[in-house]
Amino acid sequence: MVTFMVYDLPNRDCNAHASNGEICCKYNADLTCDYSYSGSCDEGLNEYKTEYIDVFAEILSRFDCLVDIALVIEPDSLPNLATNLGNPSCQNSVQSYTEGITYAINTLSEAAPHATLYLDGAHGGWLGWSDNMAEFVNIVRDLPYQKLRGFATNVANYQPIGEMCPWVGGNERNDYCLNNQNQDKSCCQDPCNLSDEWNGAHTELNYVALLEKQMSTIGFYPKFIVDTGRNGVTDMRDDCANWCNIRDAGVGAFPTTNTGHAQIDAFLWLKTPGESDGCTNVLPDGNFCPRFDDMCGSSDSLGSLSGEPRAPEAG
Repeated sequence: MVTFMVYDLPNRDCNAHASNGEICCKYNADLTCDYSYSGSCDEGLNEYKTEYIDVFAEILSRFDCLVDIALVIEPDSLPNLATNLGNPSCQNSVQSYTEGITYAINTLSEAAPHATLYLDGAHGGWLGWSDNMAEFVNIVRDLPYQKLRGFATNVANYQPIGEMCPWVGGNERNDYCLNNQNQDKSCCQDPCNLSDEWNGAHTELNYVALLEKQMSTIGFYPKFIVDTGRNGVTDMRDDCANWCNIRDAGVGAFPTTNTGHAQIDAFLWLKTPGESDGCTNVLPDGNFCPRFDDMCGSSDSLGSLSGEPRAPEAG
C-alpha cells in the first residue's frame, strides 16, 4: 500500500512555527503567511484547490485500482480548531481548514474512489479531554465524513500504544483508570499522568476507544490507523507537552495490519523515523533558523543541550 500525507492547507500549522504555511490566506512581502490577517481566505483556498489538491487528485486517478492507496488528510489542522482558537494566528484558519479539508475529501475520493482516506485525529494527549473531544466531534459533524474510512492518530507524536481498558461510564469519557482501584492495572499505565487530569485516553488504544464512542454519536463508525514511528519508549519526556525532536525516542511497533483490534486497520510509520520536527534556533550550517519554534528548544528536544547536534528545518 502506498501511503501519502495530504498536508498543505492555507495557513497550515497555525499554532506553531516549525512547518507553518507554505500556502497563505495572505502573504507577507517575504512570502511568509500573515497570520494576523482577518479577511477572507478565498485566494489561499483557490491556490490550495487548483495547485495542490487538483494536481494531487489527477495523479492519484491514474493509479486508482492499480495500487492500494491510503491518504492521511491534513495532520494537526482540525485539532487546532478544536483547541487553539485562542491563538490569534488560528482565528483565520477556520475557513481555510474546514473548507479546504471538505474540498480535499470530496475531490480526492472522487478522483480515486478506491483510495482509503483517514482524517487526522490528533492523539489522546491532545483531544482526550471531554471538552476538547466535544469540539472536535462538532467540527467533524459538518464534514463529508461518510467518504472517510476513519482517523489517523498519533501522527508525528509519542503517545504509547498501551493496552485497551474495559469501558466504564458514558460515551464522553472512560472512567476505568480514573478509579483509584484500577490504577495498578496494566492498561492504566500512564507515563504522562493524564488520568490525574481526568483524561482516560492516556494511551492510543484507549484514545481509539474514545474516538470510536464519540463519533458514534453522530452516526460515524470509524476505523483507525495509528502512527508508531516514534513511540517505542513510553517515558522519554520530562514534559509530555513537548513535541519537537524528542531525545531518546525510539520506533514503536513495526508497520502491520495485525493489530489485534478490529477497529484498528494498521500500525504505520507515518512520520518518518528520524525526520526533523523543526529547527534549533541555530541551524547545522550556523545560520539562524527563520522557522524556529520555542518548543524545539525544550529541555526534551535534541539540540537543546550543549554538544548535541543542531536540528534542520522540519522535514
